[in-house]
Amino acid sequence: MNAIATETALAPAFCEGIQYFGPEWPGHAEQAASAAIPEGKKAIAGANAPGAAYQTLLAADALRYLTLQICGAKASGHPGGFASSAEAYAALVMLGHTNIVTEVGHHAPGFYSAMFLDRSLEDMGIHTVQQMRDRFREKHGLLGHLSGAIPGLLAPAGPLGQGQHFAMAGALLHPGVLFPVTIGDGGMGEPYILNAMMHFNTAYPTVTNFLPVLIWNGFSQEHHAMCATWSNERMTAYWKGHGFERVYLVDAKQFDDGGQLGAYVDSTAFSFAQRLAFAQAVLEGAEAAAKSALSGRRTVFIVKQLKGAGVHKVGAKAHNLYPADTLDAEHISAGLQRRALSADAWQRVRDNFTRAGGGPAAKTVVTEAVLDIVPLPDLGIREFAVGEKQVPATAFGALVATLGQQDPYFVVTNADGNEASAMANINQALKIRHPVEDLLYHQEPGGQVYEPLNEDACAGLAAGLALFGARSLWLSYESFAINGWPIVQTVTQAMAELRRPTPSLVCMFTAGALEQGRNGWTHQRPEIENYFAAQMRNGNFYALFPCDANQIQAAYEWALNSHNKGIAIIASKSPLPVHTTLEQARRGIEDGAVTLYESATGSRTVVFAVTGDMALLPVFEAKDRLEADGVKVRIVSVANPRRLYRPSDVAWDTVSQPDGAFMADAAFDALFDGDALIGVSGGPSGPLEPVLLRSRAARRDVMAWKRGETTASPGEIMAFNGLTGEAMAARAKAMLG
Repeated sequence: MNAIATETALAPAFCEGIQYFGPEWPGHAEQAASAAIPEGKKAIAGANAPGAAYQTLLAADALRYLTLQICGAKASGHPGGFASSAEAYAALVMLGHTNIVTEVGHHAPGFYSAMFLDRSLEDMGIHTVQQMRDRFREKHGLLGHLSGAIPGLLAPAGPLGQGQHFAMAGALLHPGVLFPVTIGDGGMGEPYILNAMMHFNTAYPTVTNFLPVLIWNGFSQEHHAMCATWSNERMTAYWKGHGFERVYLVDAKQFDDGGQLGAYVDSTAFSFAQRLAFAQAVLEGAEAAAKSALSGRRTVFIVKQLKGAGVHKVGAKAHNLYPADTLDAEHISAGLQRRALSADAWQRVRDNFTRAGGGPAAKTVVTEAVLDIVPLPDLGIREFAVGEKQVPATAFGALVATLGQQDPYFVVTNADGNEASAMANINQALKIRHPVEDLLYHQEPGGQVYEPLNEDACAGLAAGLALFGARSLWLSYESFAINGWPIVQTVTQAMAELRRPTPSLVCMFTAGALEQGRNGWTHQRPEIENYFAAQMRNGNFYALFPCDANQIQAAYEWALNSHNKGIAIIASKSPLPVHTTLEQARRGIEDGAVTLYESATGSRTVVFAVTGDMALLPVFEAKDRLEADGVKVRIVSVANPRRLYRPSDVAWDTVSQPDGAFMADAAFDALFDGDALIGVSGGPSGPLEPVLLRSRAARRDVMAWKRGETTASPGEIMAFNGLTGEAMAARAKAMLG
């Protein structure tokens, strides 16, 4: 038999599907006769333990090999970025730090390879390399970008600039556990990564157990990274300027003995002795950085190595594979053969990875168990009398304050000021987290209100906390929410895939377009509600439009009793009439809609289906006009439009913690049947889609937001958009003929 066939026959069963085996490396018998992580241990004894660096290098090449082979199996995927992180990732695992998240979705095949090596993927029926090849980038398999649905992976990764939020949330919830987060220098072009960490470092100076691991490889997806020209000194200063006290930087260039050109070099092209020296330096750097972070110092670890190190190409050309990049292609097969390990080496890597951190990540990382949080307390809901005027946002804030005083994990995030949104009661009770204590501004170092002036940082920490099992709340102006929304969408999708229940990710947006006239169109961007509307079909997202101060309390109560959902509550900060009893309010949220008013008599019926609270003002004015002309009017609050879809409209049965409650046809018809139906929204028309889809009214229309303008009052901005009682009454009469 030839050497490859012999190795195949001797290889462990999990190696089925590996195409190439190689000879044992020099010193294998001395350095890898047994696993560097002994049985019963969670990590190597230290960076200088016998065989530690040698076996770290074995692990790095095993990760490179698997990354390239599974991508090549589908001629698709992204091997290059992870390849330059291989030594860093391997070092962290060998040191027992396996709660690793990433900012780089393109590192997915490397993370899957790690989960295969530690046997986590066996939980989804992947036992061999061949099975991993078959299920890469396939439905119900290993999707192209990271998902927390994959056993052992803590969080999703897709859009750049999100991973640091998960690391910070994990660190906040789990003191003493290290949360490394790998960050690509391509992602460094996203300004909010360091911005978010800087605010966190200031707000939580003692929470240092997250470790940014910058993979500085000189390239992004299709070109040089924007920081490619920086010196090591400038990069170090950059991180220190954002609040990091210690910067550990390992530069592969300092180990190059082959005369490679440029600041970024491929360590796999070094002599074996220098490869081993580089691995030793990475291991020592990772060990020092981890100890620093766990001992109370804000720390970053940087590995500077050429993108694509050790795979089929280098630089941006290594980023992803195309249809021609199959396993039969010469450059792919050559890359695999360069990284081929012996059968015994594969077993050694498997031994180390299955022991690191105490066992497979699917059994040991923090997100594989439900976080122990306090039971939901009595929120102290107050029933306001129908007819009185109350501020919905303030009523909501009282519940938030009560919850926060009982739940020490609970964090409220906000960028533009709770007081400006009529929720000063939250700040008064929970305090803004700030290094300067000042009673006038309700701020103190131990506060529970996190206020970076960055909506991404607000949304990110709230989303990370919810995904990792804690209650949180993101508050914003509806107008600015779009700046943080992408991570809410990401995490809501991740929650749809989770194998465990977690508190829903709750947001509340105030000061909608109708309230912000004098601020002008910069504060009038309700179009985000159409984004919410589109997400409602996903199966686990809900946009709630409470109509008054009673119903916003019911909305928050409902949200807090739910799991694995994304929930956006939209309400006003102005005093508005109370239309519902508390019982009606709860029924409207649970069922999806509730009747607020119905005329006693009338020859023909006009139904107004309304999302929101302030938009009801002109509707009730239209009611008076129509009743004066003998028309019967029914006003229905569309409070939870997701419940008004037909079951077939929504992917509700495809998600974790599914909710298959939809309003039955008879109940729907009782609410919305009439001679004419007018949907009314102070925002866009998207949330009214389920009403328009199911209504049997022969005449249907929508009156909704069009665009912003500077006005002196809410009434004037509504008039600018045609949302007046007079216009609504005229539209109804025209529809009735």
